[in-house]
Amino acid sequence: MARLEPIDRSELSEFEPFFGIVEQVMGFVPNSMLTMGRKPELLRAFAGLSGNVLGPGRITPELKQLIAFVSSNASGCRYCQAHTSSSAQRAGASAEKIDAAFEYATSPLFSDAERAALALANDASLVPNSASDAHFAELTKHFDEQEIVEIVSVISLFGWLNRWNDTMATSLEEEPRSFAGQQLASRGWQIGNH
Repeated sequence: MARLEPIDRSELSEFEPFFGIVEQVMGFVPNSMLTMGRKPELLRAFAGLSGNVLGPGRITPELKQLIAFVSSNASGCRYCQAHTSSSAQRAGASAEKIDAAFEYATSPLFSDAERAALALANDASLVPNSASDAHFAELTKHFDEQEIVEIVSVISLFGWLNRWNDTMATSLEEEPRSFAGQQLASRGWQIGNH
C-alpha cells in the first residue's frame, strides 16, 4: 500500500500538456508523478528534468529505457523495473532483449556499445557506486562525451526515481504491472509490497 496516495489528476490541470506527452510515451500517467503533484514545484522541476533526460537526444529511446531498466534492477526498485521494461518495449526493444537485459555482458542480442552502457548502468546504480575508469574507457570506444552525459543522466534520474518510489511504496499501475508480470515472471519478478 502506498505511503502517500497520489492526488487526482484533475487537481493538476496545469500539468495536462506534460501528462499528455507522458501518456503518449508510456500509455498512462505514473502514480509517482501524481504523488509529486502534492508539491507542484517539485513536479514542475521533475517534468523539466525528465523531459530533458528521456526526450530526444543522441542515445536511442530504446537504449535509454534499457539503461533505466538495468539501473532500476541494480537498485532493487520493482516499480521502476515494471515501468522501464514496459517502456523499453514501447521504445522498440524486443521481448527477447528485455528478457536478456541482465545478461547483457554475454547475450548476443547486445552490441558492444550497449554492453558498455548497461555495465555502467548496473555498476553506477549499486550502493556503494562501483563505476570505474574502466567503464569510461569502454564507453569512449563507442560514445562521445555528449552521449556519455546522456547515459549518466538516465542512470542518475532513475537513481532518484528508485529512491522516491521505494520510499513512497508507490502503487504500480495496471499496464506496467501486467507487462512485467508476463515478461519478467520467468525471472521471479514480483511487485513485492507495492
